[in-house]
Amino acid sequence: MKISFVVPAYNEEALLGRSLTAMRDEILRNGLVIGQDAEIIVVNNASTDRTSEVAEAIEGVVVVDEPRKGLVQARWCGFEASRGELIANIDADTVIPPGWLKEVLQQFGRSNTLVGLSGPYIYYGVPARVNWVVGAYYRMAYSVYLFNRFVLNVGSMLQGGNFVVKRDAMLKLGQPSLRFSFYGEDTDMARRLSKVGGVKFTFRLPAQSSGRRLVGEGVFTIGMRYSMNFFWATFRKKPFTEAWQDIRE
Repeated sequence: MKISFVVPAYNEEALLGRSLTAMRDEILRNGLVIGQDAEIIVVNNASTDRTSEVAEAIEGVVVVDEPRKGLVQARWCGFEASRGELIANIDADTVIPPGWLKEVLQQFGRSNTLVGLSGPYIYYGVPARVNWVVGAYYRMAYSVYLFNRFVLNVGSMLQGGNFVVKRDAMLKLGQPSLRFSFYGEDTDMARRLSKVGGVKFTFRLPAQSSGRRLVGEGVFTIGMRYSMNFFWATFRKKPFTEAWQDIRE
């Protein structure tokens, strides 16, 4: 099997259907057969709403349960249930665009040493000026990513909810640290993966994501929080922020 989509979902009945439909359409658009070449696994992470029912209503989607609430726990549960050579970690409020899967397969096809691939978010449900600010943030983060990866050799950058990893690399890493239940989990993954092979961030792999957290907590607050957790996870190997707020539609 070429690729497995793993989707952690806690009380995501409002946005999950759109996300899964986009994955399914992209798989079929690339001539892959669901269940043979690709699979979509939704991890019902202690949901109390209709998350499971929404997922099961979409043909070809497999639902597994992880009662331990936490993003890291859910991702690992989905990985254990998957069979693909590539594991695409997509959040339940994330919508991959046409061409996303083609880019993934081309990137991994060109490099035997590439073990992780990620791209930025473009947020929906927010004013245009918010995405301008986010774009500026990504450009600054990209320069830090290049410095850390190619100069300091201390890690790389992954966008949680829009990244792909090789199964073989995940098996070498083993179970993730449960210290990272939410913030910093993607940076910790990038740091650990970079010891196995190349971890690349590219603007050629964008995905749409809900701007609900930016609206709910503020762009500046979220930007500072993610920045601090990036540096803490990279250099101190622990999260800066251990508690988080669940914001749903």
